[in-house]
Amino acid sequence: MGKKDPRIDAYIAKSADFAKPILHHIRKRVHAACPEVEETMKWSFPHFDYKGMLCSMAAFKQHCSFGFWKGALIFGNNRGKADEAMGHFGRITSVSDLPKDSVLTGYIKEAVRLNDAGTKLPPRPRAKGKKELVIPDSFITALKENKKARTTFDNFSYSHQKEYVEWITEAKTEDTRERRMETAIEWLAEGKPRHWKYLKC
Repeated sequence: MGKKDPRIDAYIAKSADFAKPILHHIRKRVHAACPEVEETMKWSFPHFDYKGMLCSMAAFKQHCSFGFWKGALIFGNNRGKADEAMGHFGRITSVSDLPKDSVLTGYIKEAVRLNDAGTKLPPRPRAKGKKELVIPDSFITALKENKKARTTFDNFSYSHQKEYVEWITEAKTEDTRERRMETAIEWLAEGKPRHWKYLKC
């Protein structure tokens, strides 16, 4: 059986009125598609786990977001509305902005299948020169939830930002990736670069 987390009840209760039905709907669909799913709070917003991270949702002042940890394997190069906001469905302002239930259920079940199979995200190719830094959606969300960490990251040079992103994305397991992301937020909130331990005092 799945596991519900009372912290998510509290999160939804504190969300804006427009967001509550959206969050309730997503939560219901995830549990219906994956009865064994377990809820938790990571980086201050709701996550759904099943043999690793499955998906997550978040509420902001004027929109919600919903995304999959292995979205690149589910959606491929078809990013849809992913460029409009974090997650994979753009800025969600009502339940009607989400795919119809059968389609959404299909996405969730595909995420479950990938985790059942132990499928990992492909490593990001190393660029020969400086290019736009691709930051994971979950890390973007975590930064938005911590103003100090986000300010530090935004003010860092490309190389310092890249050090954090590569440290997170190159983790071999999802558990390691989660721990690194949590540590990254803590260090960034303290104004520290990735290799701060090696800096000369």
